[in-house]
Amino acid sequence: MNMLGFTTPVLLWALLALPILWWLLRAVPPAPVRRRFPGIALLLGLRDRDPESQRTPWWLLLLRVVALAALILALAGPVLNPSRALPGQGNLLIVMDASWASARDWPRRLERVSQALDGAQRAGRPVAVVALTDPPQGAIEFRAAEHWRERLTGLTPRPWSPETALPDWAGTIPEGTETLWLSDGLARDGRNALLSALSELGPVQVYQPETPVIALAPPSFDGQDVTVGARRTPGPPLALTLLAIGRDPAGAERDLARAALIFDPGAQSAEALFDLPPELRNRITRFQIEGARGAGAVTLTDDSLRRRKVALLTVREGNESLALLSPLHYLRQALEPSADLVESSSLDDLLLTGPDVLVLADMPAMTEAETQELTDWVEAGGLLLRFAGPRMAGAGASASGFGAPQDDPLLPVPLRAGGRTVGGAMSWGDPRSLAPFPEDSPFAGLPVPGDVGIRAQVLAQPGPDLASHTIAALADGTPLVTRAARGSGQVVLFHVTANAEWSTLPISGLFVSMLERLAISTRGAVPEAGELEGTHWQPEEELDGFGLLQSTANRPAVTGEDLAPVLAGERAPGPDLPPGLYAGTALRLAVNATDAQTPLTPAQWPLGTNVETGVERPEVPLGGYLFAAAAAVLMLDALATLALGGRLLRAAILLLALGLSVPRAEAQPVDTRILEATESVVLAAVSTGDAQIDDVALAGLRGLSLALYQRSSVEPALPMAVNVETDELSIYPFLYWPVTADSPLPTAEANDRLNRYLRSGGMILFDTRDADQARLTGGMTSAGRRLQQIAAGLDIPPLEPLPEDHVLTRTFYLLADYPGRWQGGTVWVEAAPPDAQRAEGMPFRNLNDGVTPVVIGSNDWASAWAVDEQGTPLLQVGRGSTGERQREMALRFGVNLIMHVLSGNYKSDQVHVPALLERLGQ
Repeated sequence: MNMLGFTTPVLLWALLALPILWWLLRAVPPAPVRRRFPGIALLLGLRDRDPESQRTPWWLLLLRVVALAALILALAGPVLNPSRALPGQGNLLIVMDASWASARDWPRRLERVSQALDGAQRAGRPVAVVALTDPPQGAIEFRAAEHWRERLTGLTPRPWSPETALPDWAGTIPEGTETLWLSDGLARDGRNALLSALSELGPVQVYQPETPVIALAPPSFDGQDVTVGARRTPGPPLALTLLAIGRDPAGAERDLARAALIFDPGAQSAEALFDLPPELRNRITRFQIEGARGAGAVTLTDDSLRRRKVALLTVREGNESLALLSPLHYLRQALEPSADLVESSSLDDLLLTGPDVLVLADMPAMTEAETQELTDWVEAGGLLLRFAGPRMAGAGASASGFGAPQDDPLLPVPLRAGGRTVGGAMSWGDPRSLAPFPEDSPFAGLPVPGDVGIRAQVLAQPGPDLASHTIAALADGTPLVTRAARGSGQVVLFHVTANAEWSTLPISGLFVSMLERLAISTRGAVPEAGELEGTHWQPEEELDGFGLLQSTANRPAVTGEDLAPVLAGERAPGPDLPPGLYAGTALRLAVNATDAQTPLTPAQWPLGTNVETGVERPEVPLGGYLFAAAAAVLMLDALATLALGGRLLRAAILLLALGLSVPRAEAQPVDTRILEATESVVLAAVSTGDAQIDDVALAGLRGLSLALYQRSSVEPALPMAVNVETDELSIYPFLYWPVTADSPLPTAEANDRLNRYLRSGGMILFDTRDADQARLTGGMTSAGRRLQQIAAGLDIPPLEPLPEDHVLTRTFYLLADYPGRWQGGTVWVEAAPPDAQRAEGMPFRNLNDGVTPVVIGSNDWASAWAVDEQGTPLLQVGRGSTGERQREMALRFGVNLIMHVLSGNYKSDQVHVPALLERLGQ
């Protein structure tokens, strides 16, 4: 419904004067028409006894009254759809749910907060801002609106639900406080208590956009398809795309698969199906709704989705009865539900399939070449699982068939000849039971069934390091399972057979659990609370409110008892246990912000609560339209007056003559790129002529712009490519120039253009991208020589390696290193003045007052910054978490660069404030 308001309604009283204006105007006659007629002299001296003044035509009078009415209305400041501002002049409290459900339209929420702060600033009202997902400790403090405006960009949603209990700070709010509550759109238990408390203090206005809330559930795998469920609050039909995101063989994140996620009319749930091969499925790290923001639009995957590829080396048995008694039978039964099995009698064929685990069940002696091949595979990261048997016991100490025991890389510990059996030479009186698993064993916490008995086993040679290799033992201390590292892999030996010939272990449930703990098989269900008792889980990555993974290197481990209720859905994630990935000894578990039980009930507010839905029509000032209408009416009045006076034709001829005499300016083409660059901050990359390098440069600036948008108050537009020969450079604050051996040299005109750019305060980052080559060659590279030729025509000041107290090291982040895709290259900046001195008591020198016009380096920053349209990194940086840390430091250096360009030496000046205040006697 459209509404009309006025900024100065008192001026509307002037409309009451229109009848008086009508009476005055109607008596004003139009201009008389002059006619020369000689006979008029006969009328001189005559007098009209009944004089009557000529009246203005009613239609001309109406035009003038309409013009005056339009002017009065325009001056009153009419506004269509005026915003409903909070009444009063008291304190203003802004309450934000700031949960995972708020991230979907977070910029709109910040804009609404900004509008409230603008109104409070104009009225001089104290303001307090409270996020319920990060509540204050103690009493809240009301400050000036400017204080909160500076901290507005630091407000971010959290990946958990807001606090529901009535907070302690509610009792510290003064009377007369008005509240603006930004709701995430979901009903919360306990919210009414806080709402009632705030309503007693003053009016409460709610901002709750009508966009639906969507929550993903963790994926499930039925052995063929991966299913991801989604739920939402009521809304119109919706068609979305669900992305399966993971790492490619090079380690870079990619969209591995896509599936449709369609909500039918009236439906509040939908499912997406992925039919993926094991190799692709095992690489998936998360599922995410394309184009959506928020932790609810992301669901992380863990080891419950991944199925290990297990290779079983079989033995050709000529006797059918021996094949039926194969020890691999029980392994198949244990592994088929949770692993992808590959079987072959050829070791070469199995290794070509790239298995994660290779199982040897009492294999006969192998050749030296096979042993070496298998050893190389293990040392490259493979897991070799071996089971004993008659062949191994009879082969003596060297179970692989050759070499001395200490030289056999396929056994974790040396073995004694023969074995130990019930009734044998080294006999037990009865089958032996298992001892409880030690705390440092991967089997720690598993219950030991009383019906598991060991009748025979192979024995390990006693030695000083035998205990360190034993991860399971019998009740008498005899090793049952031993393990040893071999290069990047490991070898595990069960000292019993894989069938029930020597023990009842393979036919017990404990056998499957032991394989799971060794990461040989994976489970499709969340571990139960009993299985998590006594375990500890180290957070690896944490999911923030926008659905992005962040490193959690400094977060302490959590206990299995704390993790169990969250995994079971009995407790929601929170600040003490946020959503993310948690790693155990041999398993990784995902804690997601939402699951299939997350409540998605729309919020209902008490009757009478003023609720903004976010779909209200924008304010439209009508003053300009009314001024234009008044001008148009006055123009008609002027034309009518000229027509009544007979001067219309003469005026038209005069205007036509003036129009013909004025020279017409030719229309100049408008460069839309210049308009876009002047409307916001735009980073630019200098084109090199190499399409691949130029694409990476633009992708790098896109990633840097995204980081600036998320971490600072700078909101850059999309980056642009520039040609230094033809394009206007002054509109770009920052140029990234990737230098190659074949980069074209600027012409003299381009050099003049670049020098003007440098003198006007712009910055150019020259990146030769060859730090890795420079370390190998130890000298000048071809790209470095080309940079010297480019710089020869530029007015570049003296340079020096970036000093540790330069303002670039602290404009936004505190930095001590400046890596890109490579690290170790020297970064050059404008040299400090020779007389730069360190102020007394200050840690930094007073360096140059302006921005360093050039920065030169070779660490290939654009490749480290580069992201695709979805914000996914394009190129690999280093390996694993170390590489991601290097990428993070590269982004921080880029943020510092742009903040240095935009703010100059503001940070450097701040360190001298105490000294200046002391001099002023403050």
